Amino acid sequence: MGDLGRILIYLGGAVVMVGVVLVLLGKTGLPLGRLPGDMVYRGKNTTVFFPLATSIVLSVVLSVVLYLIQKMR
Repeated sequence: MGDLGRILIYLGGAVVMVGVVLVLLGKTGLPLGRLPGDMVYRGKNTTVFFPLATSIVLSVVLSVVLYLIQKMR
């Protein structure tokens, strides 16, 4: 049970860090979520948002960062 608790603490810390990064990115004025490849459908009562371009950009950036971290070890 001790290992499970430790994993949950690490996951909680990771979620908090991701939240802080998202809040800071929102204040910088970067157009994440509003890139040309992001799709939005607005119907009568619904709105569907699919951030395709933002997902690809974030995937590439995270892949490069994780690659660099792995190379440092």
